[in-house]
Amino acid sequence: MFLFLFYSVFILFILFVLFVLFFCFILFVLFYCFILFYFVLFCFILFYFFVFNFNTFDYSLLKAFKSLKPVLYFMSMTIGLAGKPNAGKSTFYKAATLADVEIANYPFTTIHANHGVTYVQTKCPCLERDARCRKCDNGIRYVPIDIIDVAGLVPDAHKGKGLGNAFLDDLRQAQAIIHVVDASGGTDAEGNPIDIGTGSPAADVKFLDYELEMWLFEILNRNWSKLSRKIKAENLKLEEVIADQLSGAGITVEHALFALHETKLGNKEAQHWTEEDMVTLCQVIRKESKPMIIAANKCDVAPEKTKSELSDVGKPVIFISAAAELVLKSASKAGLIKYIPGDDHFEILGTLTPAQEKGLKSVEHLLQSNHGTGVQKCIHEAVFGILDMIVVYPVEDEGKWANKMGEMLLDAYLVKRGSTCKDLAYMIHTEIGDKFLYAVDARTKMRLAEKHEMKDGDVIKIVSTAK
Repeated sequence: MFLFLFYSVFILFILFVLFVLFFCFILFVLFYCFILFYFVLFCFILFYFFVFNFNTFDYSLLKAFKSLKPVLYFMSMTIGLAGKPNAGKSTFYKAATLADVEIANYPFTTIHANHGVTYVQTKCPCLERDARCRKCDNGIRYVPIDIIDVAGLVPDAHKGKGLGNAFLDDLRQAQAIIHVVDASGGTDAEGNPIDIGTGSPAADVKFLDYELEMWLFEILNRNWSKLSRKIKAENLKLEEVIADQLSGAGITVEHALFALHETKLGNKEAQHWTEEDMVTLCQVIRKESKPMIIAANKCDVAPEKTKSELSDVGKPVIFISAAAELVLKSASKAGLIKYIPGDDHFEILGTLTPAQEKGLKSVEHLLQSNHGTGVQKCIHEAVFGILDMIVVYPVEDEGKWANKMGEMLLDAYLVKRGSTCKDLAYMIHTEIGDKFLYAVDARTKMRLAEKHEMKDGDVIKIVSTAK
């Protein structure tokens, strides 16, 4: 009996040892298979990088950008007015700014770019308080933006024809473009007056796209053969080389990264790019860096044929009458009427001459049929629509919504939707951003972290150790 138990225990022990050894062997095999797999994968990646030149494009950088589109804030907002001569850019500019510029019915009235200030409107937060701030008008806050009326563009402007070089150089400053077209079809490709309805505003839209894209292509294509060899030889980052080459056009590394991703050209060796590849890249860069809205001017005399053409251009189109807006703004400035830009009505305040009364009557008809002149709507769509901006209000006293001097809601900042409290701190001052501690929502009095995304109309106090 004793021997039986002894042998049974011994056999069980031997089986246990064999099981442990077998288990260790399996773990050993799996471990080395794991090591071998990653070694092969590593070799494959190295092979891919060296053979296909993937080292020219750093995909890891894309992870730093939210949805491949980084959150940016602008220290100054600039909108460009572009289009062919005699389309009504200068009338739009004067209506938006009331600046004194020459307006005439012939090409190249604008020789040098006109720089001015216009405004976007938003509801002022002071409406939530008992008192009103001194920066709004009956609860309407006017936030200033820069606007540029550039020289008119003609075919082959990217080659220097007309005032093309001056136009393109001025336009690089703009974050967005309002393309003013003659919706009446009353001007030819070079801006000369023709019979209404015989021109094509839809062709004008394509023409500006083409000129901008070819402008970028001409710049990028300069010395590209030499640059592409240098990229490979010196292991340069493709997006940085493109941004550097196009920096004079206002193009950033972020724009280049986005375009490389969208076109998949980051996967192709730069030396093997064709002209078609580069034009495609420039098309995406143009759309990303210079988003555009169409201001279909002279809508009061535009036939239905030319209006319907514009519905298929693939961009936001707003029908406007810059001349009507200018009449209303001028009459309001003279105290004859009360008019808030963007409204579809006005109130007569003073005594009008028969000619003034007749003119305002025709404008009133346009306001009703078009729901306004469309000029302010264009500016709003450019800022709040295609650029996706919001307005936030930094304060120093979260209780009174004021600065240290007691001035309520003195500042209003346009920032990109998705901007954080720390972004706002940097907009106020670099040192405040560097020494940021936290922010306070003036409405709820809650503390906000540096990565908290602000909303339109937020009133924010920034707390930092900056003196």
